[in-house]
Amino acid sequence: MGDAIMHSVRESEVDRLDLTHSMEVKAIGYELYLAPLKPEIQRILDCGTGTGIWAIEMADFFPNAEIFGNDLSAIQPEWVPPNVRFEVDDLEDTWVGHQPYDFIFSRYMAASLADWPKYVRNIYDNIKPGGWAEFQDYNLMLDCDDGTLEGTEVWRWNDLMMDTCKMLNREAAPGPKLEDWVRTTGFRNVRRQDFKVPLGRWPRDPHLRDVGMCNLVQTLDGLEGFTMKLFCGVRGWKPEEVLVFLAGVRKELKAGNIHSYLNYYVVYGQKPEDQEE
Repeated sequence: MGDAIMHSVRESEVDRLDLTHSMEVKAIGYELYLAPLKPEIQRILDCGTGTGIWAIEMADFFPNAEIFGNDLSAIQPEWVPPNVRFEVDDLEDTWVGHQPYDFIFSRYMAASLADWPKYVRNIYDNIKPGGWAEFQDYNLMLDCDDGTLEGTEVWRWNDLMMDTCKMLNREAAPGPKLEDWVRTTGFRNVRRQDFKVPLGRWPRDPHLRDVGMCNLVQTLDGLEGFTMKLFCGVRGWKPEEVLVFLAGVRKELKAGNIHSYLNYYVVYGQKPEDQEE
């Protein structure tokens, strides 16, 4: 029975992560990436690949490239395109034995890493001269333009989540800092684009409403899991306290009266041609 429950939990989290992927692709204009890649690139790395869905979809666009995905969790499917390979790896360790890549992609690593400058440097060091890196990430602090967020249970929950990440020395707002890290590391031809990811169905714009609905569903699906882990494991809350608190958060999210959104940043840059591998 326990194995069946764990399998069900894993399946639901895989579904949530795949929905988050679809949301982020929609948010930036139905694109998997924004960097100006050439069709003949040979080696691609997806950092923190999760379910592997980005790497698998990239295989259709670059059938002649080798595409690698790495992650701490082995939740990727067994049956994948022949040019896709997954590895269990810790991105915060020193990267050893990697052949250089033409393109390294990093997405939604907010609240996962402690040393972002080191992470960006590792990526830079493992790109071929002339190759590209692209970072897509959040400021996980919710934003709001009309005052409907302040003082709510959603606002309190978000504030506590951000504070808990600080307690763990995990950067929960890397998005606005990405461009500076990328430029400082030595990338050239750096470009940045900012996007809004609404939370809920409140936007009038159909595209933003669609993105917001995806975000609402994936947030509600993952709410108890990641809140319980952080609030009980780090803040010392009792499970029943978390459940009572989240009941209020869910009620507000479903009501749709809070017009909040996340800021999502895309930054890409090129390693200079004159750099040695």
